[in-house]
Amino acid sequence: MIDFPACKINLGLNITEKRPDGFHNIETVFYPIKWTDALEIIEGGYRPFELFISGIKVEGNTEENLIFKAYKLLSELQKLPPLKVYLHKVLPMGAGLGGGSSDAAFFLKLANKQLKLNLSTEKLTEMARKMGSDCAFFIQNDPVFAMGKGDEFERVNVDLSGHYILVVYPNIHSNTKEAYDGVVPVPPKKSVKEIIAQPIETWKNELVNDFENSIFKKYPEIEKLKQQLYDSGALYASLSGSGSAVFGIFKEVPRMDPPKTYSWFVC
Repeated sequence: MIDFPACKINLGLNITEKRPDGFHNIETVFYPIKWTDALEIIEGGYRPFELFISGIKVEGNTEENLIFKAYKLLSELQKLPPLKVYLHKVLPMGAGLGGGSSDAAFFLKLANKQLKLNLSTEKLTEMARKMGSDCAFFIQNDPVFAMGKGDEFERVNVDLSGHYILVVYPNIHSNTKEAYDGVVPVPPKKSVKEIIAQPIETWKNELVNDFENSIFKKYPEIEKLKQQLYDSGALYASLSGSGSAVFGIFKEVPRMDPPKTYSWFVC
């Protein structure tokens, strides 16, 4: 059985405070887009779990991969047959798109369906929260206003289906921890949820990503890329998450031609 783990962009991102547990409270809107990896689970084999990865090279051993951690969570609930898992990696890493989190969440959903584990959406979401702040979002994979560590959700009415979204990854791996170290948390004067309800044309002046100041100082080429999106006619452009991917929302088909060394996707 095959599925296609999707990624997300962040519509606004405010880092509101540092928590006693060392994490940060944020507010943002997670919006799913159809740039995907490919994931297949095959039952059988001589080992309990095998992971085969093609496409973009993924560093680290199997035990460090979030898919394996998802498998371990499932195996603690009930006995599983031997599994061979094939991941074709297309989504760039260190991009702020949640690709690794998506792979793990989609593995939970795919295994639940294929192996007839009968786990509820609520149980899958609970398990996904244990693997990372944005993993839980990908269980339902619908637009949400995210709070807390990014794992508390409220449905939000935002629909960009009448627009084109151009996502560009400038081949820079952004470290999330370092990105947080460069930010001073401040409660926003106006919530992301309030701004997102306004016309897209107003977002440019009000909808911000708090990571941009520190990321742009370290990587000025990313700031230049955002400006290129606006110069190409984007109604709104932003860093996604802690970067380094940048996206633009367009009314018409984007006319921008990113450098050949960059990865990009239009939906």
